[in-house]
Amino acid sequence: MEGEKENIGKPDPSKRPRPITPKIFKKCKSATFTLDGTSYTIVANPPDRAKDDSSVGAKNGQLSRAGSLTVLRRTNSKSKLASSSSSRTSSIAESDSYASVDLGTDKLPPIDTPEASHVCSIRLRNILRRIQNGEVPKEDLYKNLEYAASVLESVYVDETSTVKDTTKNSIEPPTPQPKSSKERLTDEDDELSEVEPDAVPTEVRDWLALTFTRSMNNVRRRGQEKPKFRSVAHAIRAGIMVDRIYRRLSSSSTLHIPPAVLQLLKGMDDWSFDVFALNSAADGHSLKYVGYELLQKYDLVTKYKINSSMLDSFLLQLEAGYSKYKNPYHNLVHGADVTQTVHNILSQSKLAHWLTDLEVFATIVAALIHDFEHTGTTNNFHIQTGSEFALLYNDKAVLENHHICASFRIMRSEESNILNHLSREEYREFRALVIEMVLATDMSFHFQQLKNMKNLLGMPENIDKQKALSLVLHCADISHPAKDWSLHHRWTNQLLEEFFKQGDREQELGLPISPLCDREKTLVAESQIGFIDFIVDPSFTVMTEMLEKILTPLQKAARSEEAISEEVFDKSDKSKYVLSTPWADCLAINKNKWKEQAAKDAEERKRKEAEEKSKVPNSNTNNNTTKAPVPADKATPVVNCSTGKGGN
Repeated sequence: MEGEKENIGKPDPSKRPRPITPKIFKKCKSATFTLDGTSYTIVANPPDRAKDDSSVGAKNGQLSRAGSLTVLRRTNSKSKLASSSSSRTSSIAESDSYASVDLGTDKLPPIDTPEASHVCSIRLRNILRRIQNGEVPKEDLYKNLEYAASVLESVYVDETSTVKDTTKNSIEPPTPQPKSSKERLTDEDDELSEVEPDAVPTEVRDWLALTFTRSMNNVRRRGQEKPKFRSVAHAIRAGIMVDRIYRRLSSSSTLHIPPAVLQLLKGMDDWSFDVFALNSAADGHSLKYVGYELLQKYDLVTKYKINSSMLDSFLLQLEAGYSKYKNPYHNLVHGADVTQTVHNILSQSKLAHWLTDLEVFATIVAALIHDFEHTGTTNNFHIQTGSEFALLYNDKAVLENHHICASFRIMRSEESNILNHLSREEYREFRALVIEMVLATDMSFHFQQLKNMKNLLGMPENIDKQKALSLVLHCADISHPAKDWSLHHRWTNQLLEEFFKQGDREQELGLPISPLCDREKTLVAESQIGFIDFIVDPSFTVMTEMLEKILTPLQKAARSEEAISEEVFDKSDKSKYVLSTPWADCLAINKNKWKEQAAKDAEERKRKEAEEKSKVPNSNTNNNTTKAPVPADKATPVVNCSTGKGGN
């Protein structure tokens, strides 16, 4: 009885379940198990490595971590391949067809399957074709981009995992070793690995590694080599293309651009870009679309995290300010024209290669605001009339100071603060460059500006970026005589009308009429010939020399960095730097046309003078007496009030 009592509550050894022997965990550093076709490995990290291994993130295959254990996931591709090869073969054609004609994602293969990458590439090509026709709904676009991102993440985990199969049922313990950025992103047998980590922007390099450097299957088949790029240049171009597509897709929903406007914006790289046609197609919003297009083109919206609603508000307020005084010339169309001209010089000369992203940002904004809230009168008119602006800015660069001040007030407002993601140092640099550039558009500083640049060109030292960009903006501001005749002639008429309105006001106020502001005496053709000969042509000549001095050394050096998206630049690869100067021909043609016009105007004036003389009687019919001629030394001299420099 006592023996039976002692056994009460004790389990029968014969009926005890078989214990799980923990031997395999006691002396091992890792353990592997398979669940739903996926292998999971638990790796024990020694205490002294816990800190070192903390840098290993999800990108390197780590799914979770607690204490000193690391869980690694590796798809058991071999078993999957063996069990599903027949079904996969039959479904590939169906998946390809679905990806190329549809936009749904419910029938796309799982993201961790080998064919997912291939199908994803077909789908992206399908989307690209549809975007050109404007046929991609926002919801479908979002789902497909989300699927593509998931595929790339899955590829990244598989490609960067340090776990290697040694047998079918076991796995060698991984040896944690720190890897460089280049080793993590690409295998050593990729030509892309020869590119230094800092040779291209980080986001571009990520696209290259995730999209273009993996084989079609997770496990390479025997005799099948991993695809390689023919050259590093091809890899960079491919990455930039994908990055550009993604930015275009992500930004297309933030601003609706009419098809007619989109078509005209394709000519933004042309020297004689027809901004009048754009303004007509854009229903009077040419400045808005030019500003938005260029900020997107240089990827500044993404790089500086510019909120789309803030950008839209900023551009609309700029247009309102340009339209405030209803000027014939200094209006939003002029602002758009100057901004597009600055872009042309930056891109076609490749001057943008010389600049940082922040400097490009400041240059575009300076061009956009350079005549904001222009009053349609000159600085001298403000000084002579003692206007509020003249009092506020002490008669120094009156309008230019106001353009800057009023624009930065807009950028400080909460709804239009496109600079809110700049650091304090970046904001100071940005503001200083914008101020310098806009102040340099003051025509009273023109000759001194050219003199200073000529002196710099004669010195071996590098040219200061602020001075170089200031000259670029100044030349763009007075560039209409260097454009096609149809554009130049229209700009000339509008500018002279603005001058004549100022002359009318000066006459009403009893002030001397400023040069080129007298409707009755201004010689239009002669004034434009003088403007070309003494202002525009010398300015562009100095700018050309400046660009050649800056960019020739850059062209000779083996440049490995692409600071700005390749879509901005000419894709030709020339060993010798050759600056394109389309303005030279336009200046010569326009000058000849004005000379022809001047000759016609001179003949017309002679004819009118002859008619007037014929109408003057030779005798006094009242008293039949003849007046004695006035001696030549006592005649009143004729003053030509139309002389003076022309400009913007």
